[in-house]
Amino acid sequence: MFTGVIIVVVIGLIAGLILSVASIVFAVPVDEKQEAVRACLPGANCGACGFSGCDGYAKALAEGSAEIGLCSPGGADVAEECAQILGKSASAVVKKVALVRCAGHHDNVAVKMEYEGVPTCQAVSMMYAGDSACAYGCLGYGDCAAACPEHAISICNGLATVNDALCVGCGICAKACPKGVIAIVPADQSHHVLCVNKDKGAQTRLVCKTGCIGCMKCQKTCEFGAITVTDNHASIDYSKCTGCGKCAGVCPVKAIC
Repeated sequence: MFTGVIIVVVIGLIAGLILSVASIVFAVPVDEKQEAVRACLPGANCGACGFSGCDGYAKALAEGSAEIGLCSPGGADVAEECAQILGKSASAVVKKVALVRCAGHHDNVAVKMEYEGVPTCQAVSMMYAGDSACAYGCLGYGDCAAACPEHAISICNGLATVNDALCVGCGICAKACPKGVIAIVPADQSHHVLCVNKDKGAQTRLVCKTGCIGCMKCQKTCEFGAITVTDNHASIDYSKCTGCGKCAGVCPVKAIC
């Protein structure tokens, strides 16, 4: 009996020694700057920076292959901390927020069927593109609100609504939306196209009072080439937009706010 115990103890000691040696021999060098930068990042792993997560962004920053200030949830404070660690100057951080590109609340869009099932956007979207008459718009079951770590989204009259004061632009809500209705946009932009419908104008008018009909009046009015109509749908290039509001003024269905 005691012989067996001794054998097990010896095997354990030998295995422990082998593991200790292996951990030293095969140890991966740690980049101290990368570790310090990672500690500064908020840990949301939202991917809003364009990398796989906070670890990926920290690695890219330490290697010098990424710009400082891409972390929307962290904002200017995190950008400044990262800049100090890396010995660089922090560029201006543009605050970003989530935008629900839809105005299809219950007063504007009809319901095409009565849905009884799991009350999530993901579930209802699998049933003939959802219970909304518009196959492109917000379904209003709140997957985005449930996913938002900042509790910045609420459902009002069947439409997701973002509280810009609480939103940090992490993009988690956009990933949770099965319709791709939510986009992350610069917070200082004053005009947006609140529609993602790509059907022809006549079809869009049948299902939504405020859906973009692709009439191109906004594109023809914009003096800066900031708005274009593709696939019956208007979109704004925020880098060119001056916020003059002329596009919103000529939109016959008020799809631009």
